[in-house]
Amino acid sequence: MLQAGTPSLTGGGVLAVVVTLLLTWLFYAITLHLAATFFIGETPSQLAAKAAIVPTVVSLLLQRWGVESGLVSPSLGVLVVVAATLLADGIAISSVYRLSTRSTAPLVALHFAFATVLGITLFNIFGPV
Repeated sequence: MLQAGTPSLTGGGVLAVVVTLLLTWLFYAITLHLAATFFIGETPSQLAAKAAIVPTVVSLLLQRWGVESGLVSPSLGVLVVVAATLLADGIAISSVYRLSTRSTAPLVALHFAFATVLGITLFNIFGPV
């Protein structure tokens, strides 16, 4: 347990940012691949990895410099981050998988559902970090 005034375990340095980016990218890629396989059928996992970097970067940037810096109010912060991440996810999925808007929207919703369920499950297993 860390006491008040002691530095965090990662120190908040470049390594922490890179590891967070990679883990979030992996999480989004896995959940997107599951959703795409369920929705489209058999698809290469490389497509999910290509598309997953966009919502990863958007969500991490908005969380760090949008909500924490005060650019977005904390009460609306979660809503803004989720909406912007879903929009970025839709744009990335549409361009990487070459889907129309009509086909992209259900895949984005399915990806959101898969990510939510897996995120809640992992949180229940490992607890707050």
